Amino acid sequence: MEEDWETEVATTSRAERTPRRSRAERRADSIRQILDSAEQLFAERGFHGVSLKDIAAHAGVHHTLVHYYFDDKNALVDAVFARRAPVSSKRRAEALVAYEKACGGTPTVEGALHAFLDSDFELYLEHQEEWKHALALGAQVANTPDWGADIMEKHFDPVVRRLVDLLKRALPGCSETDLFWGYHFVTGAFMLTLARTGRIDALSGGVCRSDDLLAAKQRMAEFMAAGFHAIAAQGGERR
Repeated sequence: MEEDWETEVATTSRAERTPRRSRAERRADSIRQILDSAEQLFAERGFHGVSLKDIAAHAGVHHTLVHYYFDDKNALVDAVFARRAPVSSKRRAEALVAYEKACGGTPTVEGALHAFLDSDFELYLEHQEEWKHALALGAQVANTPDWGADIMEKHFDPVVRRLVDLLKRALPGCSETDLFWGYHFVTGAFMLTLARTGRIDALSGGVCRSDDLLAAKQRMAEFMAAGFHAIAAQGGERR
């Protein structure tokens, strides 16, 4: 039955399949098309604004093929995110480990944030076409408690905790409460930036552009580091 369904993929003609592709190759191509379409549609319309039939139509496959590979929409969005998240998490973890070794046991807030944020900015700058819909979807997932929290926890919590551990060492007098609030503000700004809503374009009259990720990369770590230093300094007053 799966082989019959594979013939429904509209983007590949028989003439283009010379030499004939294997069943495994056709399967991989169908899954890639489904995931690409799901990523784009979820990013554009949100999780609740897209049906599996919408995704199948966009991918050019029969809707039963989507059901064959994915039990439901939750399984599909998890698969979409799982395709990108390990790449991002791995690069971030490697950057944090490299920074930890380079700093000689004396990390700074600025250095830790640069390692954490810049690795993702660089990933997106290097592969903007491939990751353009992943950016907006990631921002949605991070801000959707009813279905996004579990996805974020599964894919990103370990590397976030590594960052927080470095920040604890950089700011030994800072309370854990303030550190986690600080991270909360960092990830909020980061996700809004990746969403590229166009709001800053209109607000600034074009001086700033939401698609200028390099400009954001050059500013964000220092801006957020100043916030960490400020809340750490005021921590004693709050306590």
